Amino acid sequence: MSNPYTTLISASELAKLKEPFIVDSSHDLAQPDAGRRAYEQAHIPGAIFLHLDDDLSAPKTGRNGRHPLPDPDAFAAMLARLGLRQGQQVVVYDRAGGSFAVRLWWMLRWLGHDAVAVLDGGWQAWTAAGGASEVQSPPARAPGDFKRGAARVGAVSADHVLDNLQSARHLVLDARAPERYAGEVEPIDPVGGHIPGARNRFFQTNLQPDGTFKSREQLRSEFTALLEDWDPRDVIHHCGSGVTSCHNLLAMMHAGMDGSQLYPGSWSEWCADPQRPVATGRDPGKA
Repeated sequence: MSNPYTTLISASELAKLKEPFIVDSSHDLAQPDAGRRAYEQAHIPGAIFLHLDDDLSAPKTGRNGRHPLPDPDAFAAMLARLGLRQGQQVVVYDRAGGSFAVRLWWMLRWLGHDAVAVLDGGWQAWTAAGGASEVQSPPARAPGDFKRGAARVGAVSADHVLDNLQSARHLVLDARAPERYAGEVEPIDPVGGHIPGARNRFFQTNLQPDGTFKSREQLRSEFTALLEDWDPRDVIHHCGSGVTSCHNLLAMMHAGMDGSQLYPGSWSEWCADPQRPVATGRDPGKA
């Protein structure tokens, strides 16, 4: 496929695509069934639904975080059964500013698939642009030929992040809200605070008031100021469970700052081991 969309795609651009593979990944952490219910009420024509807990995560052990990554080969095989073809343009959307759609965007790049983009502004942008909708799920597609390829993104383990506390070879960026980063509140995980040395970049900072991403130029300016002298390739992103951290990864890539890595287990995995250190307090001037 020539010139695939690899970061963001607008509603008008999506409307012009021929045979895209569209995925609705709407979700709500507090109401795990809300995304599926919203999909069943209305969705972009042809879109399938993939659930964050059921389809995009492996079983939890109590030590591997709230949304551990599935086996990559098994996940690739599932996508092929759903009809995904090699090189086919994938478009993922949600109803929360891309905060859940970015998970599948990253995972497909993890499987070596370059032609994947998040719908900028999500469902709201689609309907505001006059996009059509449907209620019925699309008929099953013939199986596709999608296969796992060489990863286009990197992932690191908790041990790697722990070692970095001594080596300081990487800058860790935390995508959670400032009050969670600071340990002032923790509505989801059993321990509040952050990984020592991590800087805070709340993922919602990437968005404009209408829920679309800021311009490439503005994102580049903001991340450049945040990273200071750090090379984007030396950045590790994390959040609560390896989902919204992908929002910062996407924003950086959209701004031309490629090469960052993800800590998929994120805070929910990190704090599950009481031997791992925890810091509290705000990140002065960096949130």
